[in-house]
Amino acid sequence: MEPPAADFRAVTDAEAQRANRADWDREADDYQREHGEFLGDASFTWSPEGLDEAEVHLLGDVEGRRVLEVGCGAAQCSRWLAARGAVVVGLDLSVRQLQHSLRIDSERGTEVPVVCASATSLPFADSTFELACSAFGALPFLVDISAGLREVRRILQPGGRCVFSVVHPVRRMLPDDPGREGMTVIRSYFDRTPYVELDRDGRPSYVEPHHTLADWVGSVTGSGLVLEDLLEPEWPPGQDRVWGGWGPVRGALVPGTAVFSVRRPAR
Repeated sequence: MEPPAADFRAVTDAEAQRANRADWDREADDYQREHGEFLGDASFTWSPEGLDEAEVHLLGDVEGRRVLEVGCGAAQCSRWLAARGAVVVGLDLSVRQLQHSLRIDSERGTEVPVVCASATSLPFADSTFELACSAFGALPFLVDISAGLREVRRILQPGGRCVFSVVHPVRRMLPDDPGREGMTVIRSYFDRTPYVELDRDGRPSYVEPHHTLADWVGSVTGSGLVLEDLLEPEWPPGQDRVWGGWGPVRGALVPGTAVFSVRRPAR
């Protein structure tokens, strides 16, 4: 099979979400087959570096807390949260990913509520949740990240927190190669034009937007949220697993992930 045609071009957020919904539905089986063991059925991994919520406690004590996972995939993180007493709901754009969540629940005898919806139109009332989280889910794929963050603020209670991980913006400058060949700058960091794969009719079939670090911070504050912390996980010694452009060679030199901790002001 020939690889999809690719281009850098402007697309709307609706075009990106439509393309990525179909892409995740197509790719979900292979994704879970390739990465399911690394992610675990009921584990909370923030990033390809293997940053583990059980060790870093970015969300704090979740027992009894109402939590929304945005872009949950097969709800591995939601399942981990539920096992620790959280009242959790997982949300994803892809029906096929959510079917994998139901499969895992059936195999494990668990039950995690999941909803198929967009991150820019969360189907919940204002101030429903005390916490929100997203581990490489939904937000990195939005053209309009401010729309997604405004929705996060809306569904959080005053004083509520959200922690989310995204592709580190410096990655856009480099080839999608985890080795030494991936260390050459080939694109401007300041070029926000999305990477777009095209189907045979020239329509977007996959979209990967780019936002600078300043774009993320500006969207956080512009959405009425407060930035509390920004974490850039280092590649851990001894981990040799390669995931796309993430791997130990490049990971030792260049950040691959950014993790934002934000809060809705109490007033």
